[in-house]
Amino acid sequence: MIEETETIEEFLARHSADVEEAVRKAAAAEIMPRFRRLAEHEIDQKSGPHDLVTDADRLAERYLTDALGALLPGSVVVGEEAVHADPAVYGAIRGDAPVWIVDPVDGTRQFVHGDPGFCTLVALALRGEILASWTFAPARDQFATAIRGRGAFLDGERLRCGAPDPDRDLRVATSHPDYTTDEQKRALLGLRAAGVAHRSCGSAGLEYLAIARGELDATAFSWEAAWDHAAGLLLVEEAGGAHLTLSGEPFRITGGNSLPFTAARDAATARRVIGLLTAMV
Repeated sequence: MIEETETIEEFLARHSADVEEAVRKAAAAEIMPRFRRLAEHEIDQKSGPHDLVTDADRLAERYLTDALGALLPGSVVVGEEAVHADPAVYGAIRGDAPVWIVDPVDGTRQFVHGDPGFCTLVALALRGEILASWTFAPARDQFATAIRGRGAFLDGERLRCGAPDPDRDLRVATSHPDYTTDEQKRALLGLRAAGVAHRSCGSAGLEYLAIARGELDATAFSWEAAWDHAAGLLLVEEAGGAHLTLSGEPFRITGGNSLPFTAARDAATARRVIGLLTAMV
């Protein structure tokens, strides 16, 4: 629990491991017991067939909301499922209180299909700045963390993006067509250029982790939901990567971004991807 005179930075120094424990416990209690065991009545659609929610999403978010709120009194939680129920909740990201940004199951479609490519994402932000992040892929037993100014780590090992190999095609994961406007589709056509190998993305959180590990060169995403991006963007930044929107500015979790945007292994790659996207607009 934060002390009255304690700063957020001091809180993180003392309690980052407690947040990790809460994330692990939420996954152990509510997610993994349902993995490959979901009943039909435990799965619902939200906006369409590719936008799913399960009992695991709802119950894991409830667990994390209680646990994280108790760790940092005065903080608020913005979770994907809470915002789905009440869109006004999202406004807390732009407020003055510390905010936990939570995606209980990022990659719900994969989770539903029994694919291990899903994760739990938690980020702590204050006045629009991401201060810390936790990314847990429970089916793969991988846990990545980042604290602003202190680096990014996967299972205790420091992550460094490095630069892409100039002798191979640029590997880019892109938004699913269902989540793009006609204008965004035109921008994404720029990635059909020679020297680019593009594919549809899976779990956004795991794509960011792949960039931080140097396994993927960049993303091109067309939606702003902070729970999908906050944790991964800090992970990439702290591993040495960069992110830019279509206007050439860094992505803002408070919204109003020019889309699509990219996160990449280094600043030069981010600029290259934005150049390809803007060429088609």
